[in-house]
Amino acid sequence: MAYKKFTASSKQLAPDARFSSKLVAKFVNCMMWQGKKATAFVIFYDAMDIIADKIKEVGPLEVFETAIGNVKPMIEVRSKRVGGANYQVPMQVNSRRQLSLSIRWILEAIRAGKGSATAQRLASEILAAYKREGTAMQTRENVHRMAEANKAFAHFAW
Repeated sequence: MAYKKFTASSKQLAPDARFSSKLVAKFVNCMMWQGKKATAFVIFYDAMDIIADKIKEVGPLEVFETAIGNVKPMIEVRSKRVGGANYQVPMQVNSRRQLSLSIRWILEAIRAGKGSATAQRLASEILAAYKREGTAMQTRENVHRMAEANKAFAHFAW
């Protein structure tokens, strides 16, 4: 019996049940702690219900996708050692890293906030990112500002 070699690309991410979106499934997988995927889905779907109540003209999935798109960074700085000195070199970010950074920044923003339910914090952060404001957008702007400030070192890009 021949065994199929497992590679990262051979394992496909199944879309979620409610929205049939692979982006939602990826977000929930990143949000999940200690293997509690059902709990992560409950939190996410509760946040989507809150968003649907607050914004009537646009669907909650569209708000979520737009928010993720707004938080994605276009450029970032990377450290490069040249002649005994370290330079912060601005570089373009590929699409997979853009997605992972945007998800990470949104999750960091909701985990940093205390006092209210996680679903409520998630909904407010997604709505803020949809409107191009909030903690995750601030992180993105800081990354872009750093890249702009170090534009002089762009010729060191590899």
